[in-house]
Amino acid sequence: MPALADQIARAETRIFKAVFPNTVNHYDTLFGGATLHLMDEVAFITATRFSRLKMVTVSSDKVDFTHPIPGGTLVELIGNVVRVGTTSLQVRVELFVEQMYSEDRLLAVTGSFTFVAVDENRRPTPIRPV
Repeated sequence: MPALADQIARAETRIFKAVFPNTVNHYDTLFGGATLHLMDEVAFITATRFSRLKMVTVSSDKVDFTHPIPGGTLVELIGNVVRVGTTSLQVRVELFVEQMYSEDRLLAVTGSFTFVAVDENRRPTPIRPV
């Protein structure tokens, strides 16, 4: 089994998306629900890449929307494992917004997602051997 720090580093997940008109609200900014969907997806992929087990979201904590995400921009979502428990782990997701035709980049949203590893009976199971 790899060292914990190596396992965490290899699980980092980065995904880019374009903010298209069908994902924005009447202010021409990304819907909050669409943002949470993207963040949970990246967090799930990160948790699964870390554990290689079936993972389920059990909570999202303190999602901070600090800057709007306009239509016609690019977003990069970065997921990192920040805590590993016996059957659960926590993933921090950062969402950066980038202008399509310039180098401008800004941290717009951060959030924390907790996952639990489950077995074939959907019962919590250890993430790493004890």
